[in-house]
Amino acid sequence: MTRAHPNTKKHLVLEEIKPVSRATYRIAGISFEHMHMGDNLWMAYQHPECEVVGICDTQPQRMHDVTNRLQLQPSQVFTDWQHCVEVAKPDVVILCPATADHALWIERLAPYGLPILIEKPMAASLADADRMLRACQQHDCRMAINWPLTWIASHRTAKRLVTEGCIGQVIQVHYYDGNRGPLWHTAGKRENSAEQVAEQKSDSWFYKRSSGGGSLLDYLGYGVTLGTWYLDGAIPLEITAVVDEPAGLEVDEHSVTIARYSFGLSKFETRWGTFTDPWTHQPQPACGFVLVGTEGTISSFDYQPTIRIQDKKSPQGRDIVVDDVIPPFQNPVQYFIHCLKHDLPVDGPLSPTLSRIGQQIVDTAMASSQQKRTLPLIA
Repeated sequence: MTRAHPNTKKHLVLEEIKPVSRATYRIAGISFEHMHMGDNLWMAYQHPECEVVGICDTQPQRMHDVTNRLQLQPSQVFTDWQHCVEVAKPDVVILCPATADHALWIERLAPYGLPILIEKPMAASLADADRMLRACQQHDCRMAINWPLTWIASHRTAKRLVTEGCIGQVIQVHYYDGNRGPLWHTAGKRENSAEQVAEQKSDSWFYKRSSGGGSLLDYLGYGVTLGTWYLDGAIPLEITAVVDEPAGLEVDEHSVTIARYSFGLSKFETRWGTFTDPWTHQPQPACGFVLVGTEGTISSFDYQPTIRIQDKKSPQGRDIVVDDVIPPFQNPVQYFIHCLKHDLPVDGPLSPTLSRIGQQIVDTAMASSQQKRTLPLIA
């Protein structure tokens, strides 16, 4: 139940409210291999209709910060996932495993019939993505895939303008995104030192091919999934991808993917090793999207207060202040709870259907980069 509060703002920001009575949705967080678990559980903790009732990871030290921040009791902290589900009795599970283990975790949890919010990407392969879909269908389990760029105000504003037809039909998506590297920051964007990054690289799943590491698997899914959202579900015909081959590493830190559609080309570039992180200072090239339509263009860069639009009325371009994003579209927990509460389908980038298209493109890009040739889209 939502706490009474003075109506001092035009739009209510859920992050500013903490429930004072028993929440409607009991949340468990399982597998802390991705650092976004801390952020996602904080969103649940701050949601007025949620209560974090259990967390689980095989390595207790990975749960230490969340345990303290959320003021959890020892009885709510588990190292056995089945024990966590059976004792904590969650209504919703948040999953943040290594990419290569996404299908395994969905197959483990789907038989419980609990709704699952899993952190991006959808999977390490299209075959794994289809395993996830089959498990959810078999056990009537609702699943959503969180793509954090979905909640950035600039990108949501761009989508609104596209939907309103402000630039006609989108025919090109230009995407460049990444950061200094996945080990430079932990939950809440707290920074590690260069020494800590160097020490962790050899042991981190982000740098292991078998675990689904590399910048292509980390960031291409963002671009092609949101790109498919902007392109209204259009599916490319073929893919050409190139990756760097850093000395001493199993995985790439830079990739460029070209998707050919029936109506033209789009480009998606991923980078670990940007000069700065986009949430602190936009690097050059800037991280985000440029959308080209039949009647204009939009540039939407990560975390920026404005987007830029060109159209026939202002071919010179004009800046537009981004929309004030309000609940339930500020974060994945708000949105997923909203869908569950009102029995609505999961839509947009979080939709398994749209995310599967993104996975098709990612799989084809990975194969193209390995075979060093253009390939038709993997079905």
